[in-house]
Amino acid sequence: MKDQLPPASRQARLGLLAVGAVLLASGIVGFLAYRLAARPMHQTVHAVSSSGERLAPDAPFVAVPKVPERLPEIQLPGSDGKVHRLTDWKGKPLVVNFWATWCDPCRREIPLLQALRREHAADGLEIVGIAVDYPAEVQKYVGDHEIDYPVLIGDQGGLAAVSAFGMETVLPFSVFADREGNVVTLKVGELHKDEAELILDRLRELDAGRLTLAVAQKEISAGVQRLQAARVQRE
Repeated sequence: MKDQLPPASRQARLGLLAVGAVLLASGIVGFLAYRLAARPMHQTVHAVSSSGERLAPDAPFVAVPKVPERLPEIQLPGSDGKVHRLTDWKGKPLVVNFWATWCDPCRREIPLLQALRREHAADGLEIVGIAVDYPAEVQKYVGDHEIDYPVLIGDQGGLAAVSAFGMETVLPFSVFADREGNVVTLKVGELHKDEAELILDRLRELDAGRLTLAVAQKEISAGVQRLQAARVQRE
């Protein structure tokens, strides 16, 4: 059957088809370029903002994690060349920070974590970093920046450590545990000083027996939400 459209309509339809073909081809080329440019090890590991929003443009938002009640059994090599377990620091309030050398918010946290370790030394606070990254890059970064707290190197084992805390592979996130190894809270995204001080204050009260775990968790949740809302308003 002949096309009964007038010449002008036929030209318009052909023009639309041509534009569609160009857009489809551009989309395919863009997708292939993205996939080829991605680093194989990190293509499922994403940085997140302080509010928990993923920074990677292609990543869906992470679901609320099912956080374990106690620190899981994790064994990883450290930057000191020795194998460590999280239980090595039993009896100390603990912050376990998951990070990577390529993650901007992760790098921004490191000076704060070092300062917290110094300022809360009287409480016995220990910071333990778990780097989900290539060992050579972690070793170089630790040396170049003189990181003075223990750093465990995850590489592929780091992904298992992330899963052990009920998380997907988003970075950074920090786990706060009391002296008994109970997981008190898990902060997704960049940790800020006001948030850290609020959490550590409740952790101190918990370890002293002045707060129950449930009350400490409730106060931390409400307090962190309040601080984040105030930060958003300032920005």
